[in-house]
Amino acid sequence: MKEKHKVPFGPIGVIMAIGIVFGDIGTSPLYVMRAIINSLPAGELARPDYILGAVSCVIWTLTIQTTLKYVIITLRADNKGEGGILSLYALIRQRYRWAYIIAALGAATLLADGVITPAMTVMSAVEGLNVIAPHIPVIPVTIAIVLGVFLIQPFGTGSLGRFFGIFMVGWFTMMAVMGMSQLVGDLSVLKAFSPYYAVNFLIEVPQAMIILGAIFLCTTGAEALYSDLGHCGLKNIRVSWVYVKAALIINYLGQAAWIINSPQLVSHDINPFFAMMPEWFSFIGVMMATLAAIIASQALISGSFTVISEAISLNIWPNVKIKYPTKIKGQMYIPSINYTLMILCILIILMLQSSMHLEAAYGLAITLSMLMTSILLFLYFIKMKKPLWYSIPLTLFFVIIELGFFFANMQKFAHGGFVPILMAGTLVLIMYSWYNGRRIKRSYTIYDQVDDHYINQIVKMSEDTTIPKAATHLVYIVKANKKNFLESKIAYSLFKRTPKRADTYWFVRLRRTDQPYEFSYETTVFVPGKIFRVDIHAGFKLGIHTDKYLTLITNELEKNGIVDLSSRYPSLQDADDKRGDFKFMVVDRIFRNVHMNPSRQIIFGCYNLVKRLTTSDTQMYDIDPSLAVVETVPLKESDHTEEQLRELLEQSKSEAVE
Repeated sequence: MKEKHKVPFGPIGVIMAIGIVFGDIGTSPLYVMRAIINSLPAGELARPDYILGAVSCVIWTLTIQTTLKYVIITLRADNKGEGGILSLYALIRQRYRWAYIIAALGAATLLADGVITPAMTVMSAVEGLNVIAPHIPVIPVTIAIVLGVFLIQPFGTGSLGRFFGIFMVGWFTMMAVMGMSQLVGDLSVLKAFSPYYAVNFLIEVPQAMIILGAIFLCTTGAEALYSDLGHCGLKNIRVSWVYVKAALIINYLGQAAWIINSPQLVSHDINPFFAMMPEWFSFIGVMMATLAAIIASQALISGSFTVISEAISLNIWPNVKIKYPTKIKGQMYIPSINYTLMILCILIILMLQSSMHLEAAYGLAITLSMLMTSILLFLYFIKMKKPLWYSIPLTLFFVIIELGFFFANMQKFAHGGFVPILMAGTLVLIMYSWYNGRRIKRSYTIYDQVDDHYINQIVKMSEDTTIPKAATHLVYIVKANKKNFLESKIAYSLFKRTPKRADTYWFVRLRRTDQPYEFSYETTVFVPGKIFRVDIHAGFKLGIHTDKYLTLITNELEKNGIVDLSSRYPSLQDADDKRGDFKFMVVDRIFRNVHMNPSRQIIFGCYNLVKRLTTSDTQMYDIDPSLAVVETVPLKESDHTEEQLRELLEQSKSEAVE
């Protein structure tokens, strides 16, 4: 199946897009203007030219970063309808394999900032209650809500998707109405559409770089927007963005009008978003903000699951357990990621105590993610043979802007920005170790040719009744790309360690492809009815489900008369379920006394540590543990590569001379 994954365009799709895609960017008005005010010099918090300049920066940031870069340009770089930084990497990795480090850094920083988003959006909303009830315990309420969001994940939220969309339409409408109520009283703020005010602001305002870090918060949801392309569809996102952007800008202009016309009420602690609401609407506004923050958090958590799932399929993350709580395509739940995010999110809330402190930690990592997307986008342009007069200036334009935001956000490093950077660094280390550890392991792999002698050995063993029967169907997971070759460890397991007799032997190779939803297979028959090889090609969005895939394939082969799946035990011939038993063999090699250079030793040590802490061999291939046997075999001296043998020979000669 190589068809492009399409999401129908229409009113329902547009509403769903508003609920799924724009949660993060849609809650940014809760804290952006407050962060800007908090960064302005004391005594000039409501200075009109400063406020107009700040809002002008917001408008043009949304226009350049979100509209131009992501909605217009980057969304075109889809992988059979799927988006996101890892889907972009999948498009180019055959030509630029080294770009995995760029993709890993982008994915890691996106995940790291995703830890802070639920904490900050929920806390910003809950703090709005201080206007109504100053004694509300913000920290406990925030933690309770965040816990609820994470603990509901195992049950799936697919049925709530349409409700999320309808509510978020109401949320954006409410923001537009609130902004318009202030805007009609002072239309002079419309001058902020002129880029002159933005440029003048950056030149004249003291500590403009710090304020630029606050302004960047208005576009932090843009990277997540690209990741949700496959869930919502290109046209749905583009059409809904027109409405969303209009509502956001109207609200920002309304907040600017309120600040300029209420200088006596403006302070470092004030949040213009809630302050400009009529008193009778304050409670409703806070409740709506809290629910919008929950929806935004839900979107970020679901996005994290998608990123990890794609990283697994691209071999840059350990194959941890994935569950599918609903029948909706693409919706998944990863327990280890869910609870790790939950613990980190709560720790951050307890450490930083207020959303203003969280703002200091927010935004730095996501600028790196945007930079990585820009670099991968340039490689994509080159691969697609876009002219250099188009590719280079466009990439430089975005890179210069994002570097400006990066250096602005670096001002936050010592004030909390190190938190997401530290998390992202840990994630990159895991990804780098996993990717390269697997490569090191593959470099020591020796292959045997599956010739007539090899086949005859298996046939003789299958007919040798003195060997205890291992299973009716014995399945070996193999990695050899060529169909007439198998790793030497397979022969060791079959013939030497403990000879394994079976009625039917299967050698299964599962290959993840760069097309998201491809599924195909090829069957090689070595001996009719007895020895088979199956090469499965599964798209990176489908995941790894070895036993399920093989069940589907073998059932189809039986229908075509190629194999007999029935049990061969005489006493079970009359059983209700006549299907024979399957046993899956996963063979792993133990590395002992293998000579590596120090850098390889460190990488491989990290790889082994990550594997022990995160996954098992059965989880890596998603095999039912009750059907799987993990067998270890030694890496013997004879299994060394030719290069290593030469090194060992030279070493022995020099020792003999000494």
